[in-house]
Amino acid sequence: MRGPRFRELTVKRLRRGRFTSVQQLIDAIDLWTDRWNDDPKPFIWHKTAEEIITKVKPGNATHNQITESAIHH
Repeated sequence: MRGPRFRELTVKRLRRGRFTSVQQLIDAIDLWTDRWNDDPKPFIWHKTAEEIITKVKPGNATHNQITESAIHH
């Protein structure tokens, strides 16, 4: 599960839920996934791949710097 589908799960299920155990969280994810698969919705991209890559490059660079710093300390 990646990208838009993960966002839908997060926004429409996980943020709205309250889970007191890992098993409750797993059950909620499984139920949401089953319902999604019963009635999937296509995701329509509103940006080109180039626009998306340009936007995420600064975040990736920062992430790489943090990761490298953590490895060397």
